[in-house]
Amino acid sequence: MPIRNRSLQLVILGLVAFVTSFGAHVVAVNLPVYAKQVGAGAFMIGLLIAVYDVAELGAKPLFGFVADRRGLKATMLAGIATFSMASLSFLFLPPGLLLIVRFLQGVGAAALSIASAALVADYFPDGRAAIKGAGYVLSPVIGGAIVWASSFSMIFLACFAVGVGAFVLCLGLPRASREHELDADDDALTIGVLVEAVQDRALRPWYAIIVVNMFLVGILFGFLPVYVHALGYDQLSNGLFVASATASYLLVQPLAGVLADRLNAARVMSAGLVLSSLGVLLVPFTTGVSLVAVCIAGGLGVGTVWTNSDAMVSRLAAQGRTASALGVAGSFKELGDMLGPILIGGLTQAFGLKVAFVACGGLGLSSILLLVFAERGRT
Repeated sequence: MPIRNRSLQLVILGLVAFVTSFGAHVVAVNLPVYAKQVGAGAFMIGLLIAVYDVAELGAKPLFGFVADRRGLKATMLAGIATFSMASLSFLFLPPGLLLIVRFLQGVGAAALSIASAALVADYFPDGRAAIKGAGYVLSPVIGGAIVWASSFSMIFLACFAVGVGAFVLCLGLPRASREHELDADDDALTIGVLVEAVQDRALRPWYAIIVVNMFLVGILFGFLPVYVHALGYDQLSNGLFVASATASYLLVQPLAGVLADRLNAARVMSAGLVLSSLGVLLVPFTTGVSLVAVCIAGGLGVGTVWTNSDAMVSRLAAQGRTASALGVAGSFKELGDMLGPILIGGLTQAFGLKVAFVACGGLGLSSILLLVFAERGRT
């Protein structure tokens, strides 16, 4: 029987969104343990973090196309099944094939995230689910606790269990009320709108700021565990350090939006970029309480830029193009999230962690010039 209770529908779709963030971060925080076990270097850690985003970025347009033709619920269930089976496969495959497992997890996450977001919009046209953010905070702690108590491979069993739970609950969800098939002209229109959004000169600097911000997010949430592991902390402590950054990143967003409305939005984002860049730059010079403070500062910075850059894109988008502009912004977020871990991984492999963090933090500080150009263009 279909589940008709709207509150329960919201909770179930929130759990599906949780699966995406949980799968990304529960593994990422423990990759230093995996790297030590198999003898992998820092660059491989960067690739293992980035490949999840590569899969999502490449597969989301495809699954959006499939969902419009085969149904949102069916696409979501297929995505959850793919994510779950990919997670379980790590228990039976050689550890060296983790890159393939992560890619397949990302493919599944792409399908389930885009379909679940569309179902939220269909079931709740006047509201949105916000449970996904819990995955960013809880997954580092849960993953760290699992590895601390057992082994690295057990986090994939946890991913499988979360995926199976979400799959079973989603079976009772009703079909979307507005499912329809697109005709050939709709595809061309979508591509044309996206190209138009990228060509918008007023939006280009803001897209660049989004890339830089997510570049810092990928570094802070992806390679902070590498540094903490190098200091000799156990994985439970490692998860708590990362959670201090992710929690501040989520909690600051409403306040950052209010400040931008009352003050100059560009100045608020400049302060955010300074905080996040300094947070990344100072990581290799801190331990203990001072490291927690740096993590919180970095999280506050990236959260401030995250929420206000989306608002600015919405404000500046041409009339009737807001959704497309935000879609392009989402793609640039994935791009930045990929580039950060790959760059810092390569720099770490070549020059060490300290040089890598300082270089990436300095790159973030230099990006404040983008805000100057963006604000001039907006004015």
